[in-house]
Amino acid sequence: MRHISRLRLSHFRNYASAALDLDGRHVVLVGPNGAGKTNLLEAISLLGPDRGLRRAPFEELAALGSDGAWAVAATIETAEGPVDIGTGGTPGETGRRVRINGANARTVEEMSDYLRLLWLTPAMDGLFTGPAGDRRRFLDRLVTVLIPGHSASVSDYEKAMRQRNRLLDEDGDPRWLAAIEAQMAEHAAAMHFARTDSLLHLQELIAEGVDQDNFPAAQLALTPLFEDGREPASSTLLEADLKALWQESRRLDRAAGRTLAGPHRVDFEVVHAQKQMPAALGSTGEQKALLIGLILAHARLVGRMTGITPFLLLDEIAAHLDPGRRAALFTALDGLGTQCIMTGTDPLLFEALGDRAQVYQVKDGRVSREA
Repeated sequence: MRHISRLRLSHFRNYASAALDLDGRHVVLVGPNGAGKTNLLEAISLLGPDRGLRRAPFEELAALGSDGAWAVAATIETAEGPVDIGTGGTPGETGRRVRINGANARTVEEMSDYLRLLWLTPAMDGLFTGPAGDRRRFLDRLVTVLIPGHSASVSDYEKAMRQRNRLLDEDGDPRWLAAIEAQMAEHAAAMHFARTDSLLHLQELIAEGVDQDNFPAAQLALTPLFEDGREPASSTLLEADLKALWQESRRLDRAAGRTLAGPHRVDFEVVHAQKQMPAALGSTGEQKALLIGLILAHARLVGRMTGITPFLLLDEIAAHLDPGRRAALFTALDGLGTQCIMTGTDPLLFEALGDRAQVYQVKDGRVSREA
């Protein structure tokens, strides 16, 4: 089984340094609030192609009192042998660097050749009732785990859209606007079809019914890109329709100060399948269970389609689950055949794992193996 065997942190958040040597079992990090448990999960999340579970600017990750440099490194055990992956930032730079087996990576997406990452945090508990932008980011994170290049499509689209908005505000040359809108349309089509294809495959897997005795199934959909609900069947047709839409809406968009239509405006809709009820109307417990079920299903999908089952980073995952559902979660995690890193303030919540997990105590930015 693919797993993290070594994790090293240097001047990251509240850690001057940290070192964990792991086997293939799950990992439980226990300690009081503010000890640094989530910081460890955040460090691991940066071994993926996007901005990590907090989406923090890279220049803000360095430990207070340090020179501004920070680093995270891990050894991933694979069937082909160990792979060393590291990332970090240096003072004065807004980006970060990635090294794989000692060599500079050409793109951050190269890390996805060796590991994929999914996470749940307490901040996501309000996902179904919060703003649509949070659900889009959640969906795009799922898609990126399956299709690593998706994050670049999203970033390139948003960059081009900001350029269009600026040109509209400055009453820019229509020829420049047309060129920017063509770029936007190309990135938008890549985004849209990556999203819809991923949801199609995920929905098919959910229909198989795994784990549904304990975690409800979800029905997933995107709201339409266009007001009339049409769905162009190809990238070429979609690009043409979007370019025409944006050209026609320049006056309205200029008045609004933003682009009013496009894939940045769709919503990710989730319905509790057994009750045929929008997730937003469910109880807090039902929403949590839906979210867990969705993550478990997506982890299976990624493993099936890529051959790399994601590592799961689950922050305070057991706090609001009853004993039966906690035990069901741990059984489901075992069934995935992947390594899961979990946090909690109460070690008793993880007793059902027994010797299936390594337990570490976290206190004041220090990590020690619990006896």
